[in-house]
Amino acid sequence: MIWTPVCPFGDLLPERGVAALLGTEQVAVFRLHDDGLRAIGNRDPVSGAHVLSRGVVGTRGDRPVIASPMHKQAYDLDTGECLDADARVPVFPVRVRDGVVEVAAP
Repeated sequence: MIWTPVCPFGDLLPERGVAALLGTEQVAVFRLHDDGLRAIGNRDPVSGAHVLSRGVVGTRGDRPVIASPMHKQAYDLDTGECLDADARVPVFPVRVRDGVVEVAAP
């Protein structure tokens, strides 16, 4: 696994996302309210637009989700499963190392 630095952890705002490029793959990285991190593909499979990093972070039950800014489908940030349509986004390992957020590409 190759880890790619994205940004300093302190630059990420809670409940917000940022887009990063891993080679040719756009990734959306989120800092949750408890300082947990999640990384998923940035492309909304329903609309085809690369916008998930701009979505609204929340929960559905006890699942952390991102609601797409296009058509509001909710994607589980742990599994990539769309809770409202037959769709899925890739999920990427994410960590903090020496204060820097890193995402791994498969």
